[in-house]
Amino acid sequence: MSEEKKDEQVIDDHDLGTPEEIVPEEAVSDEPEKSPEELLVDALAETAEWQDKALRAAADFENFKKRMESERATMLTYHGEHIFKELLPVVDNLERAVDQGVVDGVEAEQNLKALLEGVELTLKSLRATLDKFEVRPIESVGEPFDPNIQEALSMEASDTVAANHVVGEFEKGYHYKDRLLRAARVIVSSGAKGA
Repeated sequence: MSEEKKDEQVIDDHDLGTPEEIVPEEAVSDEPEKSPEELLVDALAETAEWQDKALRAAADFENFKKRMESERATMLTYHGEHIFKELLPVVDNLERAVDQGVVDGVEAEQNLKALLEGVELTLKSLRATLDKFEVRPIESVGEPFDPNIQEALSMEASDTVAANHVVGEFEKGYHYKDRLLRAARVIVSSGAKGA
């Protein structure tokens, strides 16, 4: 060994201390060693503490589940409330239209005209509300018949509308977002008369 290495080794050994001075950390303790009975009592106490915590956590979780179920039931019960709030102005407009439709001292034609205007405005308001909730009408007249979104109620000969195309509607169909809300009830062309 060279002289430098011996000096480094001596310094390293000196820094560590003598073997008597090196004591494992586990061996350093201020408490006297416990008997097995005392260790058992401590372990049982710790187990009881953990059991208590587990029971409290289970109870908290059960309370949370009950609260969530109650909130869910309330949401399901009143889930359409906001839609009905939007429809109330439509009801108000219909009531106004009916009131305007019958005015004493005014000719029947003027009453009818006022009633028609009121109903048209109400229909416009209702369509706007449906549009707000993404309820869209299905355009059927003149389109090819599609059994996925239309229900054929009858067939009718037509010189202007091609065969298997929709001639007219009994009821409009509607989509709600990307789902079919109601199928259109339609009259389907059977082709030109006498063909």
